[in-house]
Amino acid sequence: MRKIQMVDTKNQYLAIQSEVDQAIQEVLDSAAYINGKAVKDFIQNLSTYLGVEYVIPCANGTDALQIAMMALGLEPGDEVITPSFTYIATTEVVALLKLKPVFVDVDPITFCMDIESLQKAITPKTKAIVPVHLYGQAAPMEQIMEIAKAHHLYVIEDNAQAIGCDYTFSNGVIKKTGTIGHIGATSFYPSKNLGAFGDGGALFTHDKVLADKMNMIANHGQSARYYHDVVGCNSRLDSIQAAILNIKLKHLDKYNAARQQVAKYYDAAFAQLEAIIPPGAANYSTHVYHQYTIQLKGVDRAAFMAHLIGKEIPCMIYYPVPGHLQKMFGEQKNADWNLPVTDQLTSCVCSLPVHTEMDEVQLLYIVEGIKSFFK
Repeated sequence: MRKIQMVDTKNQYLAIQSEVDQAIQEVLDSAAYINGKAVKDFIQNLSTYLGVEYVIPCANGTDALQIAMMALGLEPGDEVITPSFTYIATTEVVALLKLKPVFVDVDPITFCMDIESLQKAITPKTKAIVPVHLYGQAAPMEQIMEIAKAHHLYVIEDNAQAIGCDYTFSNGVIKKTGTIGHIGATSFYPSKNLGAFGDGGALFTHDKVLADKMNMIANHGQSARYYHDVVGCNSRLDSIQAAILNIKLKHLDKYNAARQQVAKYYDAAFAQLEAIIPPGAANYSTHVYHQYTIQLKGVDRAAFMAHLIGKEIPCMIYYPVPGHLQKMFGEQKNADWNLPVTDQLTSCVCSLPVHTEMDEVQLLYIVEGIKSFFK
């Protein structure tokens, strides 16, 4: 049996090695390492795949979120609502721009933004909502967009973990996550469902004015070379990473389907284990399982994880400390940040290996290893 990995990027590469190597060689031959043909091709290909008018590549997912907030003209003191149960990048950029993070709770089934908690958090100072499509599951975007419209708020989708996920509206219209809000932001970190061989990110929008502004911000605020109209940053997706992503984009649906098959195997295996609650799936979207995250019920999580690690089965906690309890936000701590679901999840979640290269031998070993803990 091959060694089990949380994410097996090496064997994923080996399966498409000739395609990737040729694409990289073409960039080397062109010597157009920044904003070369591969970048332009990737912009077009990703735009077509997502069904979105504009794609703006950048250096990483965190930059994507920051550029989005800068493009919307958010000012110091403006409130930005986001779930606490997510990776810190989502709220880190809020603090960097001297905006005020407002943390809300998540749904106990989907782990995504809770609508009731969102509605209670809106104040006259609220300017934007940042829903996170956590672990590959879409947030309830139809309701979020209705609330945003009613209160004249911007919506920035954090789509770093759910690229390729389909969202179905109540009228039957289907859109890709990241293309529903005013701006979508994603990461191409190597472990993502669509991962580069280094850092990378992108923004999506249907709004030309926003697209032009985000392009400027990502390129030193330039409207033309050496003409800087706004304060910007230097955030670019290089040509080699774009070339790799161009190849992997062709396989993305297959990759997501493979993750879904792994999840289906786990779901069936844990159906009779009362101590394990499998991740829930919303009825309004597909789930692309960036992570397969279980909840442990009445179980010593540390002992459970030690048991798995002892059997060389990797496992992780995403995320052990929610945003509202991080030291970096200590000065902004608010008594209204009462987030019982978030607090519960951080104490009981555990993510199991899920990736595109898993085989049934590995899955059987993982499941048997988990079951042996309860014997």
